[in-house]
Amino acid sequence: MAAIKDFITIDQDILSGQPVFKGTRVPIEALFSHLEKGISLYEFLEDFPTVHREHAVGVLGIAEKLMTSKNIEQLYETAA
Repeated sequence: MAAIKDFITIDQDILSGQPVFKGTRVPIEALFSHLEKGISLYEFLEDFPTVHREHAVGVLGIAEKLMTSKNIEQLYETAA
């Protein structure tokens, strides 16, 4: 099983520490923004060719696990 660090980098020297796709300067937020607007994953990957499909799918998998966790309230309180 892949770890978050396999897909996401957080480095103060890259976009002031905003989470980005590993090996890029593309913020994770860009993926969710595209999807929210109805833009497909395929189009997102065309817009950001430095992001590997494996990384985008991995981030979506992590989000799915977080959002379907039985501990979602505790996770939310920790993050808030």
